[in-house]
Amino acid sequence: MLAGRTPAVSVILASYNAAPWLPEALDSIVHAALRTAWPIELVVVDDGSTDDTAQVLADYAAACAIPLRVISQENSGRFLAFYAAAMAATGERILIMGDRMRMQPDAFEYLERVDPTLPEGQVWNGHVPTAPDGPLVSRFWEVPLHIFWGSYLADPKPTQITEENFDRVPKGTGSLLIGRQFFLDACKAVWPEDNAALVSDDTKLLRYVVEHRPMRLDPGFGAIYLPRVNVRSFLSHAYTRGTLFVDSYAGTSLVRNILLVGLSILPVIFVIAILVALVTGAWTILAVLVALAVLGLLAPAAAAAVRKAPARAILSYVTYVVPFGAVFWAGLVRGVVVHRRAFRRTRRGTRIAQ
Repeated sequence: MLAGRTPAVSVILASYNAAPWLPEALDSIVHAALRTAWPIELVVVDDGSTDDTAQVLADYAAACAIPLRVISQENSGRFLAFYAAAMAATGERILIMGDRMRMQPDAFEYLERVDPTLPEGQVWNGHVPTAPDGPLVSRFWEVPLHIFWGSYLADPKPTQITEENFDRVPKGTGSLLIGRQFFLDACKAVWPEDNAALVSDDTKLLRYVVEHRPMRLDPGFGAIYLPRVNVRSFLSHAYTRGTLFVDSYAGTSLVRNILLVGLSILPVIFVIAILVALVTGAWTILAVLVALAVLGLLAPAAAAAVRKAPARAILSYVTYVVPFGAVFWAGLVRGVVVHRRAFRRTRRGTRIAQ
């Protein structure tokens, strides 16, 4: 318990319709908090949930071993939920956690030991592997992760995330320890101009962070991620990820702008070409197009295998890549439309929250 002390860390969660997972997520945080001398508080934002989240949080708060405050708001998306939680937090530093994360039992102990040896106000980005025992669909994202971040995943070790290596190492707001005021400043710098529920809560914000100071990615501090466990929720998440992908990268460079627009257009052109070849009986061209499509879909699996992705993750990718691709592309097209203004500038200007 805090016993009147200012918390060393305020752990903040943004939760939406996650009642089945919340107790285990909160248990993992409380368990880790009780193993350290640091005073810890919990701040949870119920982002307009329509399931039993409110009751689960009320019951949990009544018996929680560390201070827990619950904030309820209309569904506004993770970005605004995190901002509201940070505004309500009383610690100088906040630890942002996802409601599908399970904190490592010794995470705070590790921070308590290592953090004092680092620069004051060190930003930490947790090491967050995917739970290996979930259903097949839950392993899908490990293939793209190994394609982009395979070098780190092959040999996880303490790494400074900077502007130079930002796109080559894993990072996110699922396990982020950062100064409270610094986080609020970062939020204001990338404040949503559009529907906040359709903007990324991490990539642009973390780019702002590393422009001002490096982040430490460290296997000694982190959590386990429990991904979507059925195909319906997986595809719904993929649709949202497509839109957030555009928000994360639109306007960051001319090359990325071209790639995003190309990804939204080329599949349509490709399908039209296949239909024309089919109708006109251009069988050779049809065979080439189909072969290209198959190779294009399977190439990421081969690349991930070379980078030591688990066999079960590759099987998941091969099984679900077609429906995933269709849904992710639909979300990406939505993102190009919703965030079209972002393509007109190379970097988003500072926006101040009102």
